[in-house]
Amino acid sequence: MSASFKGSNSSKFQVSEFILMGLPGIHSWQHWLSLPLALLYLSTIGANILVLTTIYQDPALKQPMYLFLGILSVVDMGLATTIVPKILAIFWFDAKAISLPECFAQIYAIHCFVGMESGVFLCMAFDRYVAICHPLRYPLIVTDSFIIKVTLFMVLRNGLCVIPVPVLAAQRHYCSRNEIEHCLCSNLGVTSLACDDRRPNSICQLVLAWLGMGSDLSLIILSYALILRSVLRLSSAEAVSKALSTCSSHLILIFFFYTVVVVISVTHLAETKATLIPVLLNVLHNTIPPSLNPIVYALRTKELREGFQKVFCLGLQKK
Repeated sequence: MSASFKGSNSSKFQVSEFILMGLPGIHSWQHWLSLPLALLYLSTIGANILVLTTIYQDPALKQPMYLFLGILSVVDMGLATTIVPKILAIFWFDAKAISLPECFAQIYAIHCFVGMESGVFLCMAFDRYVAICHPLRYPLIVTDSFIIKVTLFMVLRNGLCVIPVPVLAAQRHYCSRNEIEHCLCSNLGVTSLACDDRRPNSICQLVLAWLGMGSDLSLIILSYALILRSVLRLSSAEAVSKALSTCSSHLILIFFFYTVVVVISVTHLAETKATLIPVLLNVLHNTIPPSLNPIVYALRTKELREGFQKVFCLGLQKK
C-alpha cells in the first residue's frame, strides 16, 4: 500500500498523509486534462488581474458595483490558486501525496473562499437593489465606508465560521485507507476514510453551508424580487430594459454558482460513491466561476469594456 503510517500506543495506526488519486475511472489518461486546466488557470489569473488593473486606473469605474467586482476578482484568484496548482502537480508530476495539515488547510481555504464568493454576490445584489429601488438614497447608503465594513464582515464571517469544518476533520481517526478518489481535499471525501463516526462532520458542513450560503441566496432572491417589483412599475419600456440589463450579468453568475452548489449538496446528502461526474462537477465548480466572472462582466458591461480599451491603449502608448 502507498500509505505511510506512524505508530500509536494503541493497536491502530494513524496515516501521516493522504493520496489524491485524481479523477475516478480515468486515472490512466487524466493528464491530458492538464493543458486545458492550465490554460483555464492562466486565463483566470490574467482576466482577474486585468479587471483589477482596469478598475484601479479608470476613475469612471470607482463605483461600488465595480469595487465589489474587484473584491470578487481577488476571491476568485484565491480560490483558483488554492486548487489548480495541486491538481496540475498531480497530473504532471504524479505528486499525489499531501500531508494531513496541508489537506486540512486546503479544506479550510476552499470553504472560506467559496463562502466569500457567496457573500460578494449578496453585496452586489444589495447594491443593485438600492441603486434601482432607492436611487436618490444610493450615494448615502452605499458609501466607501459601507463597502469596507461589509468586506471586513465577509472576511470575518467566512474566516471564522468555517473553522469547525477542518477542525472536526482533523479530529477523526484515519487508521487504514488513505487514498482519496479526488483531485482535491474535499471535507466529505477525506472524512469518508475515517475509522470512527464522521456524521458530525457531514452535519456540520451541511448546517454551515445552508446557514451561510443558504441565507445569502435567500437574501439575493428577496433583493431581486423587490427589484423586479420596482422595475415593473416603471412606465417606460426603455427604463425597464436598462434597469434589467444592469442585473443580467450578475444573475447569470448567481444562477451558475448556486445551481452547482445545490447539486453538490444533494450528492453529498445521498452519500453516493465517488464517481467521475460528482468529482468533476466539484472541481469545475471551483475553477470555472473564477474564469467566467470577469468574462461575463466584460461582455455585458459597456463601462468595463471601455475601461479595458483604455488600459490596452495606455499599454501600447508606453511601448
